[in-house]
Amino acid sequence: MSSAPARQDPPTDPHSPGVDDEASAFTDLGLRAELLGALSALGYEEPTPIQREAIPPLLAGRDLLGQAATGTGKTAAFALPLLQRMPAGRAGGEPVALVLVPTRELAVQVSEAFHRYGKDLGARVLPIYGGQPIGRQLRALDLGVDVVVATPGRALDHIARGTLRLGGLATVVLDEADEMLDMGFAEDIEAILEHAPQQRQTVLFSATMPSRIDGMARQHLTDPVRIQIGREQQVAGETPRVRQSAYIVARAHKPAALGRVLDVESPTAAIVFCRSREEVDRLTETMNGRGYRAEALHGGMSQEQRDRVMGRLRAGTADLLVATDVAARGLDVEQLTHVVNYDVPSAPESYVH
Repeated sequence: MSSAPARQDPPTDPHSPGVDDEASAFTDLGLRAELLGALSALGYEEPTPIQREAIPPLLAGRDLLGQAATGTGKTAAFALPLLQRMPAGRAGGEPVALVLVPTRELAVQVSEAFHRYGKDLGARVLPIYGGQPIGRQLRALDLGVDVVVATPGRALDHIARGTLRLGGLATVVLDEADEMLDMGFAEDIEAILEHAPQQRQTVLFSATMPSRIDGMARQHLTDPVRIQIGREQQVAGETPRVRQSAYIVARAHKPAALGRVLDVESPTAAIVFCRSREEVDRLTETMNGRGYRAEALHGGMSQEQRDRVMGRLRAGTADLLVATDVAARGLDVEQLTHVVNYDVPSAPESYVH
């Protein structure tokens, strides 16, 4: 794909060519057996809306502009097509895909997702970010990698050193582009894209779509497929019904099962209740490692810490609260859409909260 200015396209019509509204399973999306096997092992049963709409055009090599929030499954939406389109039997050489992300934490999370999905393909994935010894990055780049997941500043540093060469790139992904611009990375992104081949596939994901994101898309995407994954709106004046679901899951598989439920449900904000402080801390760390914006709340925290956590949840900078039953009593969170009991509650009053 060239980086010529893009024409303005309407949002994707689910009945238009290239979007399969009958794709109720990953097998319907044309993914190779190795990827399907990895998804099955991870407990993925069906694609989320962003995955259903994004994977087919990305497999076809189209540029894509997607508006989707964290937790909708968008990492798999771009990682699976990139892995499928990766040339087989590569040894050495420059990366074929570059994923730019705003933070080192996200660089680690996205690279781990690539590893999980591409484990049977032998995909060589390297996270590049500041704050880690550069020697390891230099050695890996010298040996050759397939996918680089990087923060813009560190990627540009390697480009300036001549250790990250982009001549072989087939795809560039800008993940959480609005956050990268908010953090002041606009010039770095422009400089990186100038070093990338003109003929490439460019993918841009953003939780919001301000005019500066639209301007970036016009400049760097060619005839992009446009996808917007919104949240279901409650009709004014209606009292929402409470849908209850139960899942029987082995303890070792609970974190993965919780992540999958959150991916499919896409809550605006959710609370997960645990029985102990230790489990709250462990699960919070696990969910943050999986890419969710999770915060812990339990009796071992000071009031100032609790207030700070609740402030982040109400402001939308966190969307998952992991809490003990006692610590979360009396909470009032207007945007809360989902409540999860990580274990069977010990009493009925604990279940209804």
